[in-house]
Amino acid sequence: MTAPRELRLGTRGSALALAQSRAIADQLGAEVVVIESEGDRSTESLALMGGTGVFVTALRTALLNNEVDVIVHSFKDLPTAPAEGLAIAAVPPRVDARDALCARDGLTLDTLPEGARVGTGSPRRRAQLAARRPDLEVVDIRGNVDSRLSRVGSADPERALDAVVLAVAGLDRLGRTDAISQHLELAWWPTAPAQGALAVETRAGETSIAAKLDHRPSHVAAEAERGVLARLEAGCSAPIAATAFLEDGMMFLTARVYALDGSAQLTASHALYAADSKDPAGELSTRVATELLDAGAADLAPLKGSA
Repeated sequence: MTAPRELRLGTRGSALALAQSRAIADQLGAEVVVIESEGDRSTESLALMGGTGVFVTALRTALLNNEVDVIVHSFKDLPTAPAEGLAIAAVPPRVDARDALCARDGLTLDTLPEGARVGTGSPRRRAQLAARRPDLEVVDIRGNVDSRLSRVGSADPERALDAVVLAVAGLDRLGRTDAISQHLELAWWPTAPAQGALAVETRAGETSIAAKLDHRPSHVAAEAERGVLARLEAGCSAPIAATAFLEDGMMFLTARVYALDGSAQLTASHALYAADSKDPAGELSTRVATELLDAGAADLAPLKGSA
């Protein structure tokens, strides 16, 4: 009798991707297979390359070609359009969805000196920084977490930054929360749809491979946030933030659209009893996106959606 083949879990080779993939691989008893993408090889600006979706294509191709059996993504990096032949098998319990400021000398967003250089590769974070501190110099950066942190307080004047903005979840998974000088609270600094959540993807029809890892509240909340992106027809690098959560049977969703230069923003919030809807994530995201479009979101940011 032939022994069952060990599951193969595909991942990018970055320290962060490996950290989050190995945690899932341990739970599934899977072998980790590293797959390189064009996004990993290029030094071009992430926004110019089309956003973080560039990291997804190589993994999905390997899965469709039966080179691996399961792949793990930061859910916020996935394009919102369904991938033919694939399915999200599980969203494990979500971790901290906040952003963090990692600044020299323990500085905060309010105590950074005028003209301080702050690094980010995210249009959303750039807009948020410009909205709150228009006097700052925002620098477009690429690279992994360690390379970004190494620029804070660097002696090299061309590389030196006073701070960078990074996701708390990534810093925590890498054991680098010591670099955080300020947690940016979701109430006034909302983050990317599905930030802090992982998506475990399999071939369609094989979701049972990872279904045991699914945490329904995390899955539904992440889908509601991503539903706003889909209904606005905005990419995962658009200047849009969303926060959803469930509490005492109620599901809440707030989304915010920023002008790229931070000069304006629009916010919409809705709630419903999850048990009263066959598709609470879809219903809430439709309400929120419709309100944003009716208020002029498509004139504020580069969106394809229309009311």
